[in-house]
Amino acid sequence: MNLHTWWLFVATVFVISAIPGPNMLVVMTHSAQHTMRRATATMAGCLSALVLMLSISAAGLGVFLKAWPTMFDALRLIGAAYLIYLGVKSWRANVADAAPVADAPGLDTIPGRPGRSLGALYRNGFLVASSNPKAILFAAALLPQFIDASKATLPQFGILVATFAVIEVSWYLVYAACGARIGSTLKSGRVARAFNRLTGGVFVGFGAMMALVRH
Repeated sequence: MNLHTWWLFVATVFVISAIPGPNMLVVMTHSAQHTMRRATATMAGCLSALVLMLSISAAGLGVFLKAWPTMFDALRLIGAAYLIYLGVKSWRANVADAAPVADAPGLDTIPGRPGRSLGALYRNGFLVASSNPKAILFAAALLPQFIDASKATLPQFGILVATFAVIEVSWYLVYAACGARIGSTLKSGRVARAFNRLTGGVFVGFGAMMALVRH
């Protein structure tokens, strides 16, 4: 892989990662609700899932799913159902006006919401990021375009994945910072309720699009 190819990959991933999607939304939401520091667990979950999916695509599962559309559609519908579940759960979440609570392990900083451990935030991020099987097919189609088949593929794959991870985390931090800026306004039960319904509606929208759009 030459330097020109690598820079082309950087530009491509930079633009793709910047586009708002379920991953960025869950990172921003958790940062607003749990503080940016605690949202790093969500970022870790999202990144772990994406790196795993890139590895799976490199192993050829993306081609397998493309050859077996029934399995792909089943995974797509499962992912859509999970996003819709998150949306409904967020929409129906109970909030109330109260004084802020301390940022202690396992507790939210937004009143009226049940405490969530870092493990729960990690799992939520992991499940959201892995809920779209199209990411596997996308990775299977994207990565080969930047790998020189005449050279060892494993080192090239390692460089591409590492580059992808750095860019993806950079955008996570941008979205998390945006969430942290609005976090203080969620101390109001009315504002928190509106925020929950907005993000819940967006999650339902993502799920509906995933369920309806065919590959």
